[in-house]
Amino acid sequence: MLASIWREPSGHPAVATQVGNVHVDAAHPHPTAHPARHARPARHAEPKKPPRRPRGPRRDEPGEIIYHVHDGRKGIALTIDDGPSPEYTPQVLRLLAKYKVTATFSMIGLEVAANPGLVREVAAAGHKIANHTWSHLDLAVLPPVTVADQVDRATGAIHAVTGREPALFRAPYGAWSPAVLEQCVRSGMTPLDWSVDPRDWSRPGVSSIVANIMRNTRTGSIILEHDGGGNRSQTIAALKIVLPRLLDAGYHFTTP
Repeated sequence: MLASIWREPSGHPAVATQVGNVHVDAAHPHPTAHPARHARPARHAEPKKPPRRPRGPRRDEPGEIIYHVHDGRKGIALTIDDGPSPEYTPQVLRLLAKYKVTATFSMIGLEVAANPGLVREVAAAGHKIANHTWSHLDLAVLPPVTVADQVDRATGAIHAVTGREPALFRAPYGAWSPAVLEQCVRSGMTPLDWSVDPRDWSRPGVSSIVANIMRNTRTGSIILEHDGGGNRSQTIAALKIVLPRLLDAGYHFTTP
C-alpha cells in the first residue's frame, strides 16, 4: 500500500492511496446531515481514471471500485440504498415490476434482520442485494476491526435470510479507505459506487431529482436512489417519472 499527500487548490490536503490495483483519492473532510439517520459526510473524490483497456468484455480487478456498468450502448444501472423499508421498498418493487427493471438494493444489516420477508421478496423478484454495512457508519474513519465487524455482520444477516452471500459492497456515503477496500478483497465482494447522485435523501423536490437524473445519465451510469433512511415519498414520485422516461430514451437497465 502506497500513500502520498499534496495540497489541493482549495487548500485542503489530499491523500492518494494505492491498495492492490486501486487508487483512491480523498480531498475533503466529512461534513453533516443525513435526514432521519445521522451526519452524512461528503463523498470522497473518484479515483483517477485507469489507462484505457483493450476492447472486449470488461473484467474489474479484485478490489477495484465500480463507478459504471458495461452493458453496451445506453446500458445503465439503478441502485436503491438504506433499506429495506416496510413503507417504501414495496412501492419501489411495484414500480420496478411495472417497467420490468432489475435493480440492486444496497441493504443495511439492521434493516435486513428487522424485515426478512421484504429481503426475500426483493431476492425473489430477481434483484441483486448488496452489503451496505450493519448500521450505516462512516467506515473511512473507523479502525479495521470495526470495518470488518460492520461488513461481516451485514453479510451474515443477508445470508441468513436469503441463503446467499452478497457479491457487492457499497460503502455508506461513498467513503472508501484502504481498510474498507482491503476488507472487500478479503470478503470477496466488489466495491460498488455510483456516478449519478440526485441527492434524493435530502428531499430536494421531485422535479429536482428527476432533472438531475435525466441531465446526468448516460451510457454506463449507475444511479443512486434510496428506499430507507427517512421519508422517501419524493424518491417514489421521481421514479414514477424517470423510469419510463429513461426507457423511452432508449436506455436499458442492467446490474453491476
